[in-house]
Amino acid sequence: MKILVAVKRVVDYNVKVRLKPDGSDVDIAGAKMGINPFDENAIEEALRLKERGHATEIVAVTLGTAACQDVLRHALAMGVDRAILVETDVLLQPLGIAKLLKVVVAREQPDLIILGKQAIDDDAGQTGQMLAALLGVGQGTFISAVAVVAPGILPLATLVHPCTAHEGEIHVTREVDGGTETLALRLPAVVTADLRLNEPRYVKLPNLMMAKKKPIQTYHAAEFGIDAPIDFGARLKQLNVANPPARKPGIKLDSVQDLVDKLRGEAKVIR
Repeated sequence: MKILVAVKRVVDYNVKVRLKPDGSDVDIAGAKMGINPFDENAIEEALRLKERGHATEIVAVTLGTAACQDVLRHALAMGVDRAILVETDVLLQPLGIAKLLKVVVAREQPDLIILGKQAIDDDAGQTGQMLAALLGVGQGTFISAVAVVAPGILPLATLVHPCTAHEGEIHVTREVDGGTETLALRLPAVVTADLRLNEPRYVKLPNLMMAKKKPIQTYHAAEFGIDAPIDFGARLKQLNVANPPARKPGIKLDSVQDLVDKLRGEAKVIR
């Protein structure tokens, strides 16, 4: 089984971001960048599938400028076999990312595509679902467990219709409002990883040093025959970014009766 893992470069989750003076966006100039935490879970799960003998090759892919190579180096240091950079200067939104990933999937022919459930910069949580729809394959979102239950996987090229020409299958567990549910997905399929899926391994310094010497296969988005402004340009316009309102200080009451009076007289009813 061949696994494709999509990763994204975001501001490090330990960094407290600031707003630009004009309120147009978050100021990331000089901020520490790193791999999206949910994508790190996706890489870890792919590595575990390979260690259990279910996967033969793991390919990491990211989209963006040349600066995004650092997250691919991180993926290589964790243990992925190959890395692909689709280089573009266009500010990508979920649908544009899904369209570019669709081309990568057509070229690589993976049996399983794993993404993080969302990126911590925009928290959109849409790319995996859009990619599955564009490919016409099954999807499992926000998964907390995955198990390969059937051998004999057909490559994506054999896919004629989403309901035919499948042999391989995986079972994924995902959290829903009422608890959890388990889905059976025929391969090829798209899944998105939750933090509960696993705990990513610690990347050792020697592995990071060796990863710097490994090649990264680079494509330009223009090579994919996609018109940047039309096909994956921005469809959403960000009007303003503001800090959340400051939380009002609490008060200390002298008795339970005072609390009851406050609840009756001042508490807002939410319907």
